[in-house]
Amino acid sequence: MDDDDQPLHIAMYPWFAFGHLSPFLSLSNKLAERGHKISFLLPDRTQSKLDLLNFYPNLIQFIPLVLPAVEGLPPGSETTAEIPVALHHLLMAAMDATKPQVKTALSKLKPDYIFYDFTYWLPKLASKYGIKSVHYCTTSMAAISYLLVPATNKVEKGIDTQITEDEWMQQPRGFPPSSIRLRRHEAKAMSFITYRDYGNISFHERLTLSFRNADALSFRSSRELEGRFVDFIGDQYGKQVLLSGPLLPKPPSLKLEEKWDKWLNQFEPRTVIFCSFGSECRMEKDQFQELLFGFELTDMPFFLAVKPPFGALTMDEALPRGYKERIEDRGMVESGWVQQQLIMAHPSVGCFVSHCGLSSVTETLVNNPQLVLLPNTGDQYIIARLLAEDLRVGVEVEKREDNGSFTKENICKAIFTVMDEDNEIGKVVRENRLKMKELLVRDGFEDDYMTDFIEQLRDVDDDPFRD
Repeated sequence: MDDDDQPLHIAMYPWFAFGHLSPFLSLSNKLAERGHKISFLLPDRTQSKLDLLNFYPNLIQFIPLVLPAVEGLPPGSETTAEIPVALHHLLMAAMDATKPQVKTALSKLKPDYIFYDFTYWLPKLASKYGIKSVHYCTTSMAAISYLLVPATNKVEKGIDTQITEDEWMQQPRGFPPSSIRLRRHEAKAMSFITYRDYGNISFHERLTLSFRNADALSFRSSRELEGRFVDFIGDQYGKQVLLSGPLLPKPPSLKLEEKWDKWLNQFEPRTVIFCSFGSECRMEKDQFQELLFGFELTDMPFFLAVKPPFGALTMDEALPRGYKERIEDRGMVESGWVQQQLIMAHPSVGCFVSHCGLSSVTETLVNNPQLVLLPNTGDQYIIARLLAEDLRVGVEVEKREDNGSFTKENICKAIFTVMDEDNEIGKVVRENRLKMKELLVRDGFEDDYMTDFIEQLRDVDDDPFRD
């Protein structure tokens, strides 16, 4: 154990989405690796889906909670992966309703800290037992800086009016030097996302209060990637900001499935386009088909792993007529779960088309494929701008300004830009990608961040609720 002081006891209570549960468990593994004890609160039946990712079961204990029934929420639903987006607010209400169970657990466990994200009420509850609360954010600091700070300013001024589309398209006051801006169609989407009901309060109020109520804020990031946003967020919220580092994925212990390995092995190195949009992203059918036509237009081999689009129950139903026959020798389209990390690391894969989820793009940055960015919603817009315009490690697919639609030609152009050795933009992107990878995989990079993270955690000031 690298730390000289006594081991810490840390509780975790992330939002019930695998895009949150997994990063919290990754952080738990990093902490347990250094001898710290973790109590991980989560829905009862969800535990079995995370057991294999718990690398230190002697130090990481899962604390199962029973989700109370909420009218309109399908019985047995425990995570966002099991319900449509339109019902997420009901799952949030169910999570809020676990407060009595959380109170009982904390009173018995008495951890030193609790890490959380969407449960804005947790810091006040934890303070009653002398537990310090740390908001652990699973998205990028750039996204929080752009999307939450304007809402925070509005609340501080006592203004109840919603942020307009034009305001969403402007950087917040004092925003660090950056090319990041929302486009018109994204601003329209953000107006809905931000002010929709999410439990008993709006989504933006829930997140803003979650940040404000914490003793400290922490992010799954590094100064090398987002350093200019650290002080900005700290100043805006008046909080200490801790960085855990990007929490790079461990090399999988399993091998790639034989059928996928055999299929990929038939192609030359760095020639296959791989596309995966995570467990929850679904597209409109017309845009899904444009994506397919774009891959076909490249004349390159490709592996697409996404959910069927809206309006289609199966992938066969979603495919354009004759498409499967046309791409039979060089295209693979899957709707189920695939071993993303292992496929991305395969020598034949040369390009990854991403929806810009932070976990996926981080995974790409430590592998070899070039990065094409196709953001779908919310923070993904900002992550795409950060990577494509500020860091210049990827290329974003061009879309129409008014409605955000793209064509097969847009898809093909972005892929050719990063794959064509003679493309000038592609040359810059590939050079930056290589430098970024070398930085992230450097010996000691993650260890140094985790050492600093734990040292700063021990120095977190008391919270505003404690006398």
